[in-house]
Amino acid sequence: MNGRTFLDTNIFIYSFDQSSPSKARRSVNLIREAIDRRKGVVSFQVVQEFFNVALRRFATPMTTAEAAQYLATTFQPLLSVQSSERLYNRAFQIDSHRLSWYDSLIVAAALESHSDVLLTEDLQDGQKFGSLIVRNPFI
Repeated sequence: MNGRTFLDTNIFIYSFDQSSPSKARRSVNLIREAIDRRKGVVSFQVVQEFFNVALRRFATPMTTAEAAQYLATTFQPLLSVQSSERLYNRAFQIDSHRLSWYDSLIVAAALESHSDVLLTEDLQDGQKFGSLIVRNPFI
Protein backbone atom coordinates (compact mmCIF):
# COMPACT_ATOMS: atom_id res chain seq x y z
CA MET A 1 0.00 0.00 0.00
CA ASN A 2 1.35 3.39 -0.98
CA GLY A 3 -0.91 5.52 1.22
CA ARG A 4 -2.45 7.46 -1.68
CA THR A 5 -5.94 8.82 -1.08
CA PHE A 6 -8.33 9.90 -3.83
CA LEU A 7 -10.67 12.73 -2.81
CA ASP A 8 -14.07 12.95 -4.49
CA THR A 9 -15.72 16.23 -5.47
CA ASN A 10 -18.06 16.43 -2.50
CA ILE A 11 -15.14 16.93 -0.11
CA PHE A 12 -14.13 20.12 -1.92
CA ILE A 13 -17.71 21.37 -2.12
CA TYR A 14 -18.34 20.72 1.58
CA SER A 15 -15.21 22.69 2.48
CA PHE A 16 -17.22 25.80 1.50
CA ASP A 17 -20.53 24.70 3.05
CA GLN A 18 -21.42 27.16 5.80
CA SER A 19 -24.67 25.30 6.53
CA SER A 20 -22.74 22.26 7.76
CA PRO A 21 -19.79 23.46 9.85
CA SER A 22 -18.72 19.97 10.92
CA LYS A 23 -18.54 18.71 7.32
CA ALA A 24 -16.78 21.92 6.26
CA ARG A 25 -14.17 21.53 9.01
CA ARG A 26 -13.63 17.85 8.25
CA SER A 27 -13.30 18.59 4.52
CA VAL A 28 -10.80 21.41 5.02
CA ASN A 29 -8.70 19.12 7.22
CA LEU A 30 -8.81 16.29 4.66
CA ILE A 31 -7.75 18.62 1.84
CA ARG A 32 -4.96 20.20 3.90
CA GLU A 33 -3.66 16.77 4.93
CA ALA A 34 -3.78 15.47 1.34
CA ILE A 35 -1.71 18.40 0.12
CA ASP A 36 0.71 18.45 3.06
CA ARG A 37 1.39 14.70 2.92
CA ARG A 38 1.64 14.77 -0.89
CA LYS A 39 -0.46 11.61 -0.95
CA GLY A 40 -3.76 13.12 -2.10
CA VAL A 41 -5.09 12.61 -5.60
CA VAL A 42 -7.87 14.04 -7.75
CA SER A 43 -8.78 13.63 -11.39
CA PHE A 44 -9.77 16.10 -14.08
CA GLN A 45 -13.40 15.10 -13.38
CA VAL A 46 -13.23 16.26 -9.76
CA VAL A 47 -11.85 19.63 -10.85
CA GLN A 48 -14.55 20.06 -13.50
CA GLU A 49 -17.39 19.05 -11.18
CA PHE A 50 -16.15 21.33 -8.41
CA PHE A 51 -15.87 24.40 -10.62
CA ASN A 52 -19.26 23.72 -12.18
CA VAL A 53 -20.74 24.05 -8.67
CA ALA A 54 -18.40 26.74 -7.32
CA LEU A 55 -18.87 29.13 -10.25
CA ARG A 56 -22.64 28.72 -10.52
CA ARG A 57 -24.30 27.19 -7.49
CA PHE A 58 -22.47 28.40 -4.40
CA ALA A 59 -24.53 30.86 -2.35
CA THR A 60 -21.85 33.37 -3.31
CA PRO A 61 -20.30 31.95 -6.49
CA MET A 62 -16.53 32.03 -6.86
CA THR A 63 -15.15 34.67 -9.17
CA THR A 64 -12.94 33.49 -12.01
CA ALA A 65 -9.95 34.99 -10.17
CA GLU A 66 -10.84 33.05 -7.01
CA ALA A 67 -11.32 29.89 -9.07
CA ALA A 68 -7.93 30.32 -10.76
CA GLN A 69 -6.29 30.80 -7.36
CA TYR A 70 -8.02 27.71 -5.96
CA LEU A 71 -6.94 25.72 -9.00
CA ALA A 72 -3.31 26.76 -8.47
CA THR A 73 -3.15 26.29 -4.71
CA THR A 74 -5.47 23.38 -4.06
CA PHE A 75 -6.05 21.30 -7.17
CA GLN A 76 -2.68 21.64 -8.87
CA PRO A 77 -0.80 19.71 -6.16
CA LEU A 78 -3.43 16.95 -6.22
CA LEU A 79 -4.32 16.62 -9.91
CA SER A 80 -2.70 13.52 -11.34
CA VAL A 81 -5.32 11.69 -13.42
CA GLN A 82 -6.23 13.07 -16.83
CA SER A 83 -8.80 11.93 -19.36
CA SER A 84 -7.66 9.03 -21.53
CA GLU A 85 -9.04 6.15 -23.55
CA ARG A 86 -7.60 3.77 -20.96
CA LEU A 87 -9.51 5.55 -18.17
CA TYR A 88 -12.78 5.36 -20.07
CA ASN A 89 -12.28 1.66 -20.85
CA ARG A 90 -11.56 0.98 -17.20
CA ALA A 91 -14.74 2.85 -16.24
CA PHE A 92 -16.73 0.70 -18.69
CA GLN A 93 -15.47 -2.40 -16.87
CA ILE A 94 -16.36 -0.94 -13.46
CA ASP A 95 -19.82 -0.01 -14.72
CA SER A 96 -20.64 -3.71 -14.58
CA HIS A 97 -20.90 -3.16 -10.78
CA ARG A 98 -23.99 -1.05 -11.60
CA LEU A 99 -22.51 2.28 -10.66
CA SER A 100 -23.44 5.48 -12.41
CA TRP A 101 -21.13 6.49 -15.25
CA TYR A 102 -19.64 9.35 -13.22
CA ASP A 103 -19.06 7.14 -10.18
CA SER A 104 -17.42 4.56 -12.46
CA LEU A 105 -15.07 7.26 -13.76
CA ILE A 106 -14.16 8.29 -10.20
CA VAL A 107 -13.41 4.68 -9.23
CA ALA A 108 -11.42 4.17 -12.43
CA ALA A 109 -9.39 7.32 -11.73
CA ALA A 110 -8.71 6.22 -8.15
CA LEU A 111 -7.54 2.83 -9.43
CA GLU A 112 -5.43 4.44 -12.16
CA SER A 113 -3.68 6.61 -9.57
CA HIS A 114 -2.95 3.51 -7.47
CA SER A 115 -4.81 5.00 -4.53
CA ASP A 116 -5.49 2.81 -1.53
CA VAL A 117 -8.54 4.76 -0.38
CA LEU A 118 -11.34 6.61 -2.16
CA LEU A 119 -12.94 9.23 0.10
CA THR A 120 -16.54 9.79 -0.94
CA GLU A 121 -20.03 9.67 0.46
CA ASP A 122 -21.45 8.63 -2.92
CA LEU A 123 -20.54 4.95 -2.58
CA GLN A 124 -20.95 2.40 0.18
CA ASP A 125 -18.43 2.75 3.02
CA GLY A 126 -16.17 -0.30 2.99
CA GLN A 127 -16.93 -1.20 -0.63
CA LYS A 128 -13.89 -2.60 -2.43
CA PHE A 129 -12.70 -2.42 -6.00
CA GLY A 130 -9.63 -4.65 -6.10
CA SER A 131 -7.23 -3.18 -3.54
CA LEU A 132 -9.12 0.16 -3.44
CA ILE A 133 -11.40 0.68 -0.44
CA VAL A 134 -14.17 3.27 -0.25
CA ARG A 135 -14.39 5.34 2.92
CA ASN A 136 -17.09 7.85 3.79
CA PRO A 137 -15.20 10.51 5.77
CA PHE A 138 -18.42 11.91 7.24
CA ILE A 139 -19.63 8.88 9.20
